[in-house]
Amino acid sequence: MQPTHIEHIGIAVKSIEESIPYYENVLGLKCYAVEEVKDQKVKTAFFMVGQTKIELLESTDPEGPIGKFIEKKGEGIHHLAFAFEDVAGALKQAEEKGVRLIDQQPRKGAEGLQIGFLHPKSTLSVLTEFCGK
Repeated sequence: MQPTHIEHIGIAVKSIEESIPYYENVLGLKCYAVEEVKDQKVKTAFFMVGQTKIELLESTDPEGPIGKFIEKKGEGIHHLAFAFEDVAGALKQAEEKGVRLIDQQPRKGAEGLQIGFLHPKSTLSVLTEFCGK
């Protein structure tokens, strides 16, 4: 099973409000959606660049994954997300190939997508997300 495309690049930021002007005024992109994903303790903002999205991630809880990431590493690229037709199948195939999974089964993510993360210790230190409808 191969990804269909890079779905998005997730970027951890301290403040979406303070970050949006850079993407809009300097890069000329348009923020088309802001959404809170409560169970992930995150607020997101999306921009399109061709077929790929940029997803800004702001923690809504310092103990959430983005809050901990920013505390440890600072703002910056958090993860790379690949689109799959069958997220559950892609996760299973990755696990069968020896990849450590964070999510054994897909869960609901931003924009109504099904998502699942691979552990960075198994992916050359890059937090990798599989996502799809």
